[in-house]
Parts: sequence; C-alpha cells; structure tokens
Amino acid sequence: MASVKEKTMSKTKSSSKFTKETYLFWYEKMQLIRKFEEKTGQLYGQQKIKGFCHLYIGQEACAAGAISALKQGDKYITAYRDHGLPLALGSSPQAIMAEMYGKATGSSKGKGGSMHIFDKSVHFVGGHGIVGAQVPLGAGLAFAEKYNKTGNLCICYMGDGAVRQGAFHEALNMAMTWKLPCIFVIENNGYAMGTSVGRTSNVTDLYKLGDAYEMPSEPVDAMDVEEVHMSVERAAERARRGDGPTLLEFRTYRFKGHSMSDPAKYRTKEEVEEYKQRDPIEQVRSKLLEFGYATEADLEKIDKGIKEVVEASVKFAEESPWPDAKEIWTEVYVEDYPFINE
Repeated sequence: MASVKEKTMSKTKSSSKFTKETYLFWYEKMQLIRKFEEKTGQLYGQQKIKGFCHLYIGQEACAAGAISALKQGDKYITAYRDHGLPLALGSSPQAIMAEMYGKATGSSKGKGGSMHIFDKSVHFVGGHGIVGAQVPLGAGLAFAEKYNKTGNLCICYMGDGAVRQGAFHEALNMAMTWKLPCIFVIENNGYAMGTSVGRTSNVTDLYKLGDAYEMPSEPVDAMDVEEVHMSVERAAERARRGDGPTLLEFRTYRFKGHSMSDPAKYRTKEEVEEYKQRDPIEQVRSKLLEFGYATEADLEKIDKGIKEVVEASVKFAEESPWPDAKEIWTEVYVEDYPFINE
C-alpha cells in the first residue's frame, strides 16, 4: 500500500479559487454523508439494518466534488458503496434510511436494501451489487444521451477491484470507439475487499489502463474536493464537445472496512491515521474559516441541522410500514408489454 505522499499528486498551495457557495455546498454535502454513514454503522450494530452494508466514510469528496462540476440532467451510476452519491445529489435521507431498513417507504420500496439505492428524480441510476456490472451500463447510459442529443453525460463510478473484470475493458473499448459522453471513475481506496491493489496486478497506477484504448486518463488526489471538481470539469468539457470519454483514477481512502463485516485487520493503524490527517471534510472546514466564508458558529449550526436531518431519517424509517407481501410479484417484468399477459 502506497503512502499518502506517494499516492497524492503534487500541487501548489490552494487559493480561494472557488466561491463561498461552492465551499459551503461541499461542506454540507460531505458532512451529511459522514454523519448519515456514522449513524448507519451504529444502526447496523443494533441489527436495525441487515444484509450487506458498505460505508462511504473517507470518500465523501469523490461525490461532492463531481456533483459541483456537473450539471442538471447528467446521469450517475455506481457500485454497492452507494449511499453517498444520492445523498449529495439531493435524495431524501428518509427514503434512503427506510430502504436500508427494508421498509415500503424506501427509495426502492424496501426491495433493494443498502446495495441497491435508486432515485430517478436526481438522475441516480443506482448502486449495483455485481462487481463491475455498472460499467457497461454506464456506457449504455452515455450512449442514450448521445443518441438523444441531450448534451448530458454519464459519470460511472467503480472500485479498484472492478477494473479486473472483462466488462470494464469491453465498456472502455466501445465508449472510446463511439466517443460516448462518459466519465469513468475508479475510486481507488487501495483495497479490493481486503486485497491491496499491488497484489492483484502489475499495473498499480490504474489510470494507465485507459492507455490501451487511447482514452484520456489521469490520477486525481480525491482526498481534496477541489482536485476532484477540477478533474471532472475537464472531463465533462471533453465529453460535451463530442470528444468522448475520460478515465479518472480517484485516489481516495475508506476509513472503515470494506463492509460492516470487515474488521480491516489487513491495514495498520498508522496507515489509517495517516490518511485521516487529510480528511476531506476537515480540509474544506479549514478553508471556510481561513477565507472568512464561515465562522465556527456558522459551521456548528450546519452540523446541528445535519444531525437533526439524520435523526429524522431514523425516526421515519422506524415508523414506516413493511412492504405488503404482494409486492414480491410487482416490478419483476415490464408490465405494459403485450406478451406479458399472453
């Protein structure tokens, strides 16, 4: 596992190149994800949430920085570590929490659980449980945007383990051949479950995988939300010009295990603490104070409001009904096709 210094791109001392509103957007969205995920972990320990559950703690900048760089109408798709993106996009925390409880009021009516959050209203086309399965789907979404001449794009997230799947390479080949408006993002948190990147491939600079398809590719220090925003902005400009896809390697880190069942004993405490020194939320908090965009009192008020939102989501999930047993038969097929009733 590379150190933070080895993984991080060199850059000059940052300045106030973004507006107060952007920094506040980043802080509020990342803090919402963090507090929501911390509460999710507690509820899982209480067996309120069951099944598989993968937390986004530490990777918040990967979502917030991309969303601030894109526009309304762009599509988002990811793997099963999928709570952070819809929260940052504006999905109801109540609906997401209810989904993890398996309640009828959940974003997928209680049928998907933690790994299958969907929200069409914010253009979030889901978390997907099969490793790498979302990559060709992301290319397909981008194809639809190009075919329909919407001017929109698709940003497709995956973990570092997914790049070992054949579907990844097939999707990149087609996307580059057809110049699809797609941004492929590898959230490289260093470990595919418990296996480090260096133990699965000779290529540890994962952005270089794009070279095989002559796809523009670059590494991104994804512990810095500013760097995420700027890299996605460049890729989006390319996609909207009709020049095709980009592969971004977001070099990030998860502060917790792969899932709630993972004690993460394959990592040293020193490694985790080293990354926590570059907590993306604390970096934005410091900038807000440094640039005079917010006071400690302002940030405490935001934090209090977020805590109330998270607590309200738990109350909503607790009080929501379970799905009716008849729901097991609904939404299995597209019901308005003529052959369904033949």
